Amino acid sequence: MIPHGVDIFVCLVPIDLRWSFDRLAGMVREHIGRDPRCRALFVLFGKRRSAVKVLLYDGTGLCQFYKRLDHGSFRVPEPCGEGEPYLELDERELDDLLDGIDLDKASPRPPAPPVH
Repeated sequence: MIPHGVDIFVCLVPIDLRWSFDRLAGMVREHIGRDPRCRALFVLFGKRRSAVKVLLYDGTGLCQFYKRLDHGSFRVPEPCGEGEPYLELDERELDDLLDGIDLDKASPRPPAPPVH
């Protein structure tokens, strides 16, 4: 469902996980400065970072995915600049993030094979 090669943005401003499409799209516009229908993938966390919502436009409408960890919290890397409202990840980092791996401590993995 998630296309290869999309831009991936992580909003560092916590959200209320009860929010749905319109409020999440507003957060994307306000804090990331992108149109939520630009075919990028947007990752948003609750305050405790035990759950994540992902917003993606697939060409026909907005899709929203939700994941809650059974134990622990998602580990998001620190932004390069202090006070930055978002950061950009690559696909491998997104996979690690959604698997609950601490991106700041993750050892480099070999690049993923090309998808055809």
